[in-house]
Amino acid sequence: MQHSGSDPDSGRQASSRREHPFSVCVRYRKVRTRGSTATAALGALLVSFVAAASYARTGTRPLFEPTDLQLEQPGLVDFDFQMGLIRGQDPWRVVVPDFELNFGFLRNVELDLDGTYAIEGTNSSPFTQPHAVPDALWPSIKVGLQDWFDDETARAWAIGFQVGPKFPVARGSHGIGVEGLALIGLLFRRTHFVFNAGVVADPHSSPVDSRPFGIEGGLDIHSSLDKDDTYAFLGEIAAVHFFSSDPHQLLTTAGLNYSPFSYLDLSAVALLGWLNGSDRYGLLLGVTPKLRWLGSAK
Repeated sequence: MQHSGSDPDSGRQASSRREHPFSVCVRYRKVRTRGSTATAALGALLVSFVAAASYARTGTRPLFEPTDLQLEQPGLVDFDFQMGLIRGQDPWRVVVPDFELNFGFLRNVELDLDGTYAIEGTNSSPFTQPHAVPDALWPSIKVGLQDWFDDETARAWAIGFQVGPKFPVARGSHGIGVEGLALIGLLFRRTHFVFNAGVVADPHSSPVDSRPFGIEGGLDIHSSLDKDDTYAFLGEIAAVHFFSSDPHQLLTTAGLNYSPFSYLDLSAVALLGWLNGSDRYGLLLGVTPKLRWLGSAK
């Protein structure tokens, strides 16, 4: 998620990045969609995900995706969906989808829900002997603790954290896991850098496998290519060192984001893995609409 919003009912833009550099988006305009639409869409997504996952095989090894510190405005939610084709170390995989829901709750508090549902095939094709491989479901809370703006250097800093349990959804997986991240953000000119560091303990993938456990580190980058943030560069560096028997991960991504409207983002992201625990390469296409979920956003 790269943006958040101003008051959609008043039509006013958020005051400025200077006041809240990591919790506002100055481009957000009026949203006419009713909150019931967002609630219904969320319900349908969760029912479909859990129902499908209950018949799927145990998921693939957990993959770490760095997050940002741009919190949604209270009363708004953005739905970040990505779909695409990924080549793992052995089989191909179709992601349908990788989703992230961000609910603005308070000015500095966001409620998130992350999950992935994929179809995995063989070395030759993702459609040969296909089977579902969902990841654990991660509900979490993201909190912005403090931010600062330096007028002389036009730089802003922010700190926060994200933490929550991880629930097994695939058949054969069991035990509740946990993931927690410390977040440090830097805004310099038109570029956001968010440094991630934390720990992860995922659910057991099967009755006989040990729990994946390790430390995570990463960098999330969002760089506006024009003053209106219509076009932006997206980038990530993600690394995981496992203390369990799982292979270590090192993954990089790069892509472009296009915002034709203040309430809609479209993206294309390529990924490249560098260690045996990471996917080898892939391409994901994303769409991120913004809706209202708690009456009128304020």
